[in-house]
Amino acid sequence: MRDNAVMGDPHRYTHVAMVLHWLIAALMIINVGIALSADALPDGWERPLINTHKSLGITVLGLACLRLLWRFANPPPPLPNRYPRWEKISAHAAHIGLYILIFALPVSGWLHDSAWKDAPTHPMRIFNLFDWPRIFFITDLDPKTKEMAHKLFWVIHSSLAYALYALLALHVIGALKHQFIDKEPELQRMMPAKKR
Repeated sequence: MRDNAVMGDPHRYTHVAMVLHWLIAALMIINVGIALSADALPDGWERPLINTHKSLGITVLGLACLRLLWRFANPPPPLPNRYPRWEKISAHAAHIGLYILIFALPVSGWLHDSAWKDAPTHPMRIFNLFDWPRIFFITDLDPKTKEMAHKLFWVIHSSLAYALYALLALHVIGALKHQFIDKEPELQRMMPAKKR
């Protein structure tokens, strides 16, 4: 059942979907900024920023689970029939790719953190409020295997981040193309309706 935000407008996302979309996008952009700036900051700042990065990643993972559940219960509005078939296929493929990355990035980061040799002496705390468990079958590996896993998960995590940058850029470009070149109300689909 759709919420009141979209009653009478079958082309608009629900309010819950909008909030989850923009919140996840904002948190991921903040996390990208943290990741890209961590090495350039003074030593005293690095550890708190990395802990914040981890906390935001786990938060994104939780929000992504909520978003997927909401999407199953409230299917997104269809793309307008006037969109060419190739654009519809591209949009669906991009959304699938973004969903995969929204889950894969936090999970790969969690795996990377679980394989960290100093994990036993540095608990993973979410916003310094509570401990978050490491993935036990990674933490239980022997030290040599764990170090190899740590390096491997870092490569995977960073590669997925670059894939996200590329796919996110395509997503934004596509939305702006529809909005400003095709003169379609594309952004309005993911924005609250103005009160009449």
